Amino acid sequence: MKFDLLHPRDQLVNIMNRIYHSGMTTLSGGNLSIKDENGDIWITPAAVDKGNLAPKDIMCVRADGRIEGPHRPSSEYPFHVAIYQQRPDLRAIVHAHPPALVSFSIAREIPDTSIIPQAQRVCGPVGYAPYALTGSEQLGTVIANTFGEGYDVVLLENHGIVTGGLSLLEAFQRLETLDFCARTLMQAKGLGDVHSLTPEQLAPFDARNHELPEFTPAAHSSREREVRQQLIDIIHRAYDRQLMISTEGVASARVDEHSFLITPTGQDRRNLEIEDLVLIRHGERERDKLPSRSVRLHQAIYAQHPEINCVILAQSPSVMAFAISASHFDTRTIPESYILLRSIPQIPHGAQYHSPEEIATAVSQQTPVLIIENDSCLVVGQNILQTFDRLEVAEYSARSLINTATIGPLVPIGQDDIVALEKAFNLT
Repeated sequence: MKFDLLHPRDQLVNIMNRIYHSGMTTLSGGNLSIKDENGDIWITPAAVDKGNLAPKDIMCVRADGRIEGPHRPSSEYPFHVAIYQQRPDLRAIVHAHPPALVSFSIAREIPDTSIIPQAQRVCGPVGYAPYALTGSEQLGTVIANTFGEGYDVVLLENHGIVTGGLSLLEAFQRLETLDFCARTLMQAKGLGDVHSLTPEQLAPFDARNHELPEFTPAAHSSREREVRQQLIDIIHRAYDRQLMISTEGVASARVDEHSFLITPTGQDRRNLEIEDLVLIRHGERERDKLPSRSVRLHQAIYAQHPEINCVILAQSPSVMAFAISASHFDTRTIPESYILLRSIPQIPHGAQYHSPEEIATAVSQQTPVLIIENDSCLVVGQNILQTFDRLEVAEYSARSLINTATIGPLVPIGQDDIVALEKAFNLT
């Protein structure tokens, strides 16, 4: 879907729905705006249920000051105007109160975005604005001044977060990504020391190793069309289950012994459609499409393992808490976890760039889940549903382990019982 071709009213409703239903704001909290090419500002209304917002509710403040719409513009309209005046390059602003980011704002700390490469690249440096009265001219001034220093993401002291972008989707992605960082960091700190990436470790993320030679498919088989729909359905489900966010998460599935489909790079996961997936055949990419940066890793896995038909790399927050703290993920919690996940090795960060074949060797149907430090959870399976099931179980198991720490130490399933599980379910 070409999101930017939607009318501003529809864009604002779409993004507010995503913010509200992912738990990043409340019925009365948060506001969004778009400044269009005429200088008109389209903005969410004041005192209207954010969970049931409709296009007819969106307000428009014309460039000449006229107000159009059935409600009042958001009470935070003044700081939107102040930011646009300070930063004429910005075309959209998002403000919300995600609980994790509010936690950082009331502790007066900025979340570290260098825990994974994508987050640092999406958000950039994060600014900090001191407290001021909600809706006041002073609040607009302090926020706009911080944006004026070149920040696109600003944490508001004892308040929440404001992000800007060249589009509403870009501004939302910055909010969503920083919220992901905040949630992951809070969980990781309960496990141990958090490991951040240095500029040297972040640099390989920008390499363009996914620019494979191109080919033009002569036709699209029924099998390929079936896999396209299955893969899109599971990517949307992963997003809705908060196992992926709009800027992070890769899925691929084998079509035949020479071909597989993979998600593209740089596109919103929630709005992906079947035509956006990239067909890879004999090491070449479908013409005019750019596959995920991890395409060579997927390629290596399929080449080494004919029994593997799906690969997912995701940054689900609870599993990533283990990835950024290098803590041991013990799967001996409940039978389902051990049966589906087995033991989960940790792979050093950087191997995904320079040693994809080594990662491909490490993964298998007997070792179907890996954690790549400060990068992702890698899951494989014989089909798309099995792979997704393992990803969900990994995230839920990680969440249970983290929560267990507030109750007492983990008491794992005993070794004799593990042996019995392995025998009963033919895991050896």
